[in-house]
Amino acid sequence: MKLCLIVDDSRVVRKVARRITEDLGFECEEAEDGQKAYEFCETRMPDAIILDWNMPIMSGIEFLEKLREMEGGKDPKVIFCTTENDINHIQRAIGAGANEYIMKPFDNEIIASKFKQVGLLD
Repeated sequence: MKLCLIVDDSRVVRKVARRITEDLGFECEEAEDGQKAYEFCETRMPDAIILDWNMPIMSGIEFLEKLREMEGGKDPKVIFCTTENDINHIQRAIGAGANEYIMKPFDNEIIASKFKQVGLLD
């Protein structure tokens, strides 16, 4: 079973994203900031990461930059899921190695569509 790491400082967002990704057949783990996500990836590298931008301790973009430098860190499909919608944020995320970018709020159709686009679902 593929593993999805959901990284968001909002417990509600993590819960909604977990329900959607579990319904898509993924095992799910959660982290409330980039530092905890990084520590998780040191022990087990996920197949997919749903990543918020604005978080305490370590932001999503800082986490992504560090992730892509880790051994095996280029493998996970990273989907930014944030309220930041200006072109500069999107370009920076893609430049740092994000595979896709979606806006909050999201629903199961949006997540499924993005997972298909990046090759996580048939």
